[in-house]
Amino acid sequence: MTRWLIITGIIFIVAGIAWPWLSRMGIGHLPGDVYIERKGFSFYAPITTSIIISAVLSILFWLFRK
Repeated sequence: MTRWLIITGIIFIVAGIAWPWLSRMGIGHLPGDVYIERKGFSFYAPITTSIIISAVLSILFWLFRK
């Protein structure tokens, strides 16, 4: 359990460091990501980005488990 927490933390750190580079590639602003802006209110739901990140992480975890 401790090993998975450390690996998850490292993944979050790497993603945080790489976020400026990833945002220039369009990650976070894909078609399917919902952004609503009204007076005094804004809402952002990165649906497509979340699906892509989930798929990539699932594949990586599947490969490391083998």
